[in-house]
Amino acid sequence: MKIRTLQWLSGCLLVCMTLPAYAQKANTLTPKEKKAGWVLLFDGTSSNGWTTPGGKPVPAGWEVKDGLLIARKGAKGGDIISANQYADFDLMLDFNLEPGGNSGVKYFFTKYEKGGNLGMEYQILDDELAEDNKKENHLTGSFYDVIPPNAALKKVKAPGQWNTLRIVAKGRQVEHWLNGVKILEFTRGSQPFTEAVALSKFSKTVPAFGTVEKGHILLQEHGHEVSFKNIKIKPL
Repeated sequence: MKIRTLQWLSGCLLVCMTLPAYAQKANTLTPKEKKAGWVLLFDGTSSNGWTTPGGKPVPAGWEVKDGLLIARKGAKGGDIISANQYADFDLMLDFNLEPGGNSGVKYFFTKYEKGGNLGMEYQILDDELAEDNKKENHLTGSFYDVIPPNAALKKVKAPGQWNTLRIVAKGRQVEHWLNGVKILEFTRGSQPFTEAVALSKFSKTVPAFGTVEKGHILLQEHGHEVSFKNIKIKPL
């Protein structure tokens, strides 16, 4: 009897081990995430909640297909922004960039008194093949043209594969994460931050670049194909 029981338990264990792990459906929130305050910015079926920086509908250069929000290569779709603005937030999304590609996610995107429409950018780049790969603060995960990520911590998957990006902004503190690892942290308005901005292309903005209190989330179209999914945000 004991032998049969052990055989039965072993069989059950083997079945459990061979069953596929539960995978959350793309572009959805779990009950736990909903309770924690997460909100989807992309429903997987439409471009609802997104506009151009000029307030127009999302252009045809962007396509919603198979649960993905896709900027098509060479389609000149332009950048798109979230309808809402955010101050303190935790933002997560998955991105898939074509080889040689360039894109980005901007936050605190708004119109500056001097400098025009600007946002702080989490750079997305093919670090190996893209043209704009000569500076460390232009590589994936950087605060574009201002502060580079920690190269020793950064583990980015090759173009054509999915990566998970995360941006956490709380007060003056900002964190950039990639695939579950924090690769950059800085304090807006601090001396190191101010010095880095002074050396960037954003040195002459008014107010000082990166010091605005809130702004839109922007998905960048840079002439290359890039896909996004699981775009969600939690106000903090």
